[in-house]
Amino acid sequence: MESPQPTVQVSRYKRGALFIFLNDHRVDYLILFLISAVIISFDQWTKALVRAKIPLGADWLPSGLMWLLPYARIRHWYNSGAAFGIFQNGNLVFTILAIIVILLILYYFPRTEWNDWWLRVAMAMQFAGAAGNLIDRLAFAHVTDFISVGNFAIFNIADGSISTGVVVLLLGVWLRERVEKKRAEKIALPGDEPQVPSENEGQVPTEDEAKSE
Repeated sequence: MESPQPTVQVSRYKRGALFIFLNDHRVDYLILFLISAVIISFDQWTKALVRAKIPLGADWLPSGLMWLLPYARIRHWYNSGAAFGIFQNGNLVFTILAIIVILLILYYFPRTEWNDWWLRVAMAMQFAGAAGNLIDRLAFAHVTDFISVGNFAIFNIADGSISTGVVVLLLGVWLRERVEKKRAEKIALPGDEPQVPSENEGQVPTEDEAKSE
C-alpha cells in the first residue's frame, strides 16, 4: 500500500491551520465585517439612488437648501481613477490595488492588539472604502461620485471612509506617542535614579582606619 504523497499531507496541514486560525479570530473578523457592512451598504445605497434619480452631470439639492448650491451640491459624476477623481483612466490598475489592500487588511486585522482600537477602526474604514469602490469598478468599470463641495474634487461615501480611516490612524498614532512619552517622563523623574555606591562603600575598614575613627 502506497503512503500518502507529501504534497497531499502539506495541503491538508495548511487547510487545518487555516481553519484553526479563522476559528480563533472569528470575533476579529466579525467586528471587521460588521463595521464594513454598514459603510458599504450606505455607500452602495447612495450611489444607486444617485444613478437612478439624477442624470449624469446634473446637480440636486432639497428645495429648502438651494441656497447652498454655490458651496455644496449633489452632482452625479463618475471617474475611472483613484479617490477624488485623480489618476483618470486607470480602472484596471486601481481594481488590482483595491484587491491587494483588501487582502492585506484581511491578513493584518486579526493580528492587531485589542487595545489598538483606533487601528482597528481605521483598517475597517479603509477596508469598507476599498470594497465599496471595488464593487463599482467591477460592475460599471468606473466609480460613481456625487458629493461636491466648492471647487473640491467630487467624491463619495467610500472615498470619505478611506480618508477618515487615514485621519483616525494618524490621530491614534499621535495620541499613542504622547501617552508613551508621558509614561517615559514619569519613569525618568529626577531623584528616582538609583544611588551609585562609592568606591569605599561596603569595604571593611583596615586596622589603622578603625583606630583613627
